[in-house]
Amino acid sequence: MISKKSKIFVAGHKGLVGSAVINKLRKQGFNNIITINKKNLDLTNQKKTFQFLKKNKPKFILICAAKVGGILANNTFRGEFLYNNLQIQNNLIHGAFVNGIKNIVFLGSSCVYPRNCKQPIKEKYLLNGSLEKTNEPYAIAKIAGIKLCETYNHQYNTNYICLMPTNTYGPNDNYDRFSSHFIPALIRKIHEIKYKKNKILNIWGNGRPKREVIYVEDLADACVYFMQTKTKETLINIGSGVDFTITEYAKKILRVLKVDAKIKYNKSKPNGTPKKLLDVSIAKKYGWKTKTTFEDGVLLAYKSFINNK
Repeated sequence: MISKKSKIFVAGHKGLVGSAVINKLRKQGFNNIITINKKNLDLTNQKKTFQFLKKNKPKFILICAAKVGGILANNTFRGEFLYNNLQIQNNLIHGAFVNGIKNIVFLGSSCVYPRNCKQPIKEKYLLNGSLEKTNEPYAIAKIAGIKLCETYNHQYNTNYICLMPTNTYGPNDNYDRFSSHFIPALIRKIHEIKYKKNKILNIWGNGRPKREVIYVEDLADACVYFMQTKTKETLINIGSGVDFTITEYAKKILRVLKVDAKIKYNKSKPNGTPKKLLDVSIAKKYGWKTKTTFEDGVLLAYKSFINNK
């Protein structure tokens, strides 16, 4: 099993999740952590990725690297999302296997489940229906990653665990107008409303789709927890177990940031999946659950947004 001295490679260490995972590992006394910047290693390059893994031989790989974005970016750059994510995860998972690295935590997304999935969503519902079209390429890539881990575990007796988190937010998030997810997009919009005379918050769609979210430090905690936990399952949902409508999230953020605004809906824009609530009973069975309330998480995320703006 893993020890505090074990060599751990965190792929995607500068991103939202990867940076939180690094902090969590260090807090728990793991100091033999390997990272590498994009300019020094392109994870879509198989030869260079294999060479890096052969040279460094980590005991454990945490795959936080991925091409990610909100509904607009997913739907616009469909080919890039499919190709880049397939390349990154194939190179890391198969590269680990050929170099005798037995332990991986692979991060996916709740969008791997069918669009009109029975709620709450159990891990066994994977591939039981059609995907949401707007993020189908990203979801297909992540499903391929799950199946690669699952089949390698079956055939080669590896310990490749797949954690499927719900919508993640927090410090070091992406607040870009074009490519951000809905929570950072709301935080940015509401911050900007503070300084406008016209106090109107524009929301895509009708505001009725329901979403579950998780604060990034809770997700990082799950990564480190399951890195150290022996499981029978390859696929484990990671979430808070509660959901709200987009409108309800907007109102919560308005209250936390102390902004008074009228909400208007742009119904020409897509709603996305109508509801996504994960069944997190397997994670709880192993003794893991979230700790951060949404209100506390938003306040921490906003402070980070202001400091880095």
